[in-house]
Amino acid sequence: MPLTFDDLLHRAASLARPGHRALLGITGGPGAGKTTLAERLTRELNGDGEPWVAHVPMDGFHLADVELDRLGRRSRKGAPDTFDAAGYAALLERLRGDEDDVVVYAPGFERTLEQPVAGSIPVPPTARLVVTEGNYLLVDAGLWPRVRSRLDEVWFCELDERERLRRLVARHEEFGKGHDEAVAWVLGTDQRNADLVTATRRHADLVVPESAMPAVDAGA
Repeated sequence: MPLTFDDLLHRAASLARPGHRALLGITGGPGAGKTTLAERLTRELNGDGEPWVAHVPMDGFHLADVELDRLGRRSRKGAPDTFDAAGYAALLERLRGDEDDVVVYAPGFERTLEQPVAGSIPVPPTARLVVTEGNYLLVDAGLWPRVRSRLDEVWFCELDERERLRRLVARHEEFGKGHDEAVAWVLGTDQRNADLVTATRRHADLVVPESAMPAVDAGA
């Protein structure tokens, strides 16, 4: 039987067990629908009751532009070495430990500013499942294996390549790039990153086909 979104809901819910806060990672290339899937899972599983699922994106661990300028990496923003992978892994470890009956605050990312925002995502003690998403969850180089070791499962979103590129260009245009600039970025920096991510597909616990995903928007 083809995989359905209801199957994904059931599998995600089954990760949480008494006495154990589970961490589910969702990966895939830029524009593949990671954010849309993570947000929909979180919303559907929480329903109208007390929130027991939290969404913590990797994007909050982008290095700030001022640091990228210092490092000479601003033109490659979004590449693996433009994130604080160690800081991201440390947050996941803290979330996984689940030792303190306190709210854990995670950084978010403001797309209009294209900058991380500290302490903007609260993860309450009631959260039994944390859904996190980002490009490099399965990368086996540098400090990224620390991230994978903190996650119970990692799912890979697979979207038709032409549709992925179309949505990615639209996202860049939405947040300020002209069409030609957006296309150049998508086919250059973004595509190099996408090729790296695609090579990690074989390490995923589950490949999520487009047919099982909710409608993908340009911000995914």
